[in-house]
Amino acid sequence: MGRNRDVRFVSSGVKLPSASASAPAPSPAPAPALLSAALPFAHIGRAFDAAARRLGACLPRVPVARADTAVPPPVRRHGKDAGGGGEERVLISEVAVRGKDGEPLERPELEAAAAAALRACRPNAALTVREVQEDVHRVVESGLFRSCMPVAVDTRDGIRLVFEVEPNQDFHGLVCEGANMLPSKFLEDAFRDRHGKIINIRHLDQVIKSVNGWYQERGLTGLVSYAEILSGGILRLQVSEAEVNNINIRFLDRRTGEPTVGKTQPETILRQLTTKKGQAYNRAQVKRDVETILTMGIMEDVTIIPQPVGDSNKVDLVMNLVERPSGGFSAGGGISSGITNGPLSGLIGSFAYSNRNVFGRNKKLNLSLERGQIDSIFRLNFTDPWIDGDNKRTSRTVMVQNSRTPGTLVHGGDHPDHGPITIGRVTTGVEYSRPFRPKWSGTLGLIFQHAGARDDKSNPIIRDFYNSQLTASGNAYDDTLLAKFESIYTDSGDHSSTMFVFNVEQGLPVLPEWLSFNRVTARLRQGYEIGPSRLLLSASGGHVEGNFPPHEAFAIGGTNSVRGYEEGAVGSGRSYAVGSGEVSCRMFGPLEGVVFGDYGSDLGSGPKVPGDPAGARGKPGSGYGYGVGVRVDSPLGPLRLEYAFNDKQARRFHFAVGYRN
Repeated sequence: MGRNRDVRFVSSGVKLPSASASAPAPSPAPAPALLSAALPFAHIGRAFDAAARRLGACLPRVPVARADTAVPPPVRRHGKDAGGGGEERVLISEVAVRGKDGEPLERPELEAAAAAALRACRPNAALTVREVQEDVHRVVESGLFRSCMPVAVDTRDGIRLVFEVEPNQDFHGLVCEGANMLPSKFLEDAFRDRHGKIINIRHLDQVIKSVNGWYQERGLTGLVSYAEILSGGILRLQVSEAEVNNINIRFLDRRTGEPTVGKTQPETILRQLTTKKGQAYNRAQVKRDVETILTMGIMEDVTIIPQPVGDSNKVDLVMNLVERPSGGFSAGGGISSGITNGPLSGLIGSFAYSNRNVFGRNKKLNLSLERGQIDSIFRLNFTDPWIDGDNKRTSRTVMVQNSRTPGTLVHGGDHPDHGPITIGRVTTGVEYSRPFRPKWSGTLGLIFQHAGARDDKSNPIIRDFYNSQLTASGNAYDDTLLAKFESIYTDSGDHSSTMFVFNVEQGLPVLPEWLSFNRVTARLRQGYEIGPSRLLLSASGGHVEGNFPPHEAFAIGGTNSVRGYEEGAVGSGRSYAVGSGEVSCRMFGPLEGVVFGDYGSDLGSGPKVPGDPAGARGKPGSGYGYGVGVRVDSPLGPLRLEYAFNDKQARRFHFAVGYRN
């Protein structure tokens, strides 16, 4: 008997055309879903349906047994599908897998793979058209074959069902277009061991899903929109990435929410964004840009809304900005750590003017005046957070300051017949800061200082009651030009995270009478979560070499040093080391309980300070303290109230605003 050449299932080619808006809607018939929704296979189902109708019309109507009875091979009977579907069954005597020309496949493993995919089609089985169709689906879904055509051949022994398959080409290369963000190594690794092997559509589907997942994990809008196999075994993938077409800035009124005219220059905002026109649209990157704009301190609210541009893969970003008031006058109070006695110990008042958005370019101007029982500080700062024309985010701060602070940290314990000593400083300088690595920032500066000691009548003095010298030069004032370098590492903004600060200052003797010394300091902080509690360890140390004034010595003891001692009461030296550990636990609401212990030492360097102020006042040079405390969160920072004991069995309350340095 001849072959029924008109009876065959034809699977779709491997070329996967994009869905067209003008194409007719796909049939609701089931179709193999090998690839993502971006690569439709609906036309496979339509081809199967048409082939099934042709097969049903051409197969001979021979009697077959019912599905629930034994089937003697040569006996044929009429029957219906036992499932009640009303489909005719045809008895198949033999099932074979061949190439598209009817000859055996060159690769036996491919024939075995196709045969293994067949479930219903077995020799001496009564089959319906639907069951044959489902097996064709399974062969195609194995991913190894370009087409599968079941051909019914009428022989003396019965119907011989031959599945003629056409294998895919061997893989010999890959072309990927439109993937501007996707690393080439990603696809190289995916196909590294596939060269020279049959192209497997299942593997291709996995690669496409992994590519789409790569974009999704990184907040990118991108996917594989088209895939095909070219001649010579070359795979071609087309990737569509959403591209930023334009960035529009819109200012909104903070009360009504209606569009308004903003004070900030648009270029000041745009230069802060890492998202640029022509780049791939990255949701995670846009979120970071929103956070960056908020950290400028001039915006109350920032939102970025993507809007599609026509039918293209481009989007416009609309940035809605609500500006904060640029600044104004303020008044307040605080505590100075330098005054330790008296009914109003350390209280100071302050008055300030600030403008955080000078000229609409995010430049900061701060002018402040603080006044206490003895303290007085006038400070003028002008900061440009990002210098024009610089691409490294370098900031510049110009500072002028005139201060008068208590000298009790180093020269405390004066005779009752003599008033307190104060240190007057006139300081001016410029500093440049920039981030140079993730989580690392650095500062370079040049600072001039004119400083000296004064008595309670504001007269300059060069020696105290103990005949200890108060200046390094022997004059009423010391002049110093300092070159400064500081490097800061911060793991995150949380106070319990890792932080490391390294600082070097070098006195430059430009003039013979100017001081020359080198000062190095370092601070380290590390926090650990232990169940509901938090352990915070901190250490600091430093050393000064050269000719320096005694009031610049390292003072040890006090609220931010060794608690249980007055400010500077442990000692003052050329070198120092302080360590602290505390365990805190949230009690209820904003209240937190703390247990702490501190230790500090001048490392035997107290006598090396000019005039030996610590030795003259009988300071021990080392000591420790421990105690308990509570903290309350507030808009100004944590309010700290601590009760501490020291190694001399003395006890003392400490009150402060903010975290320890």
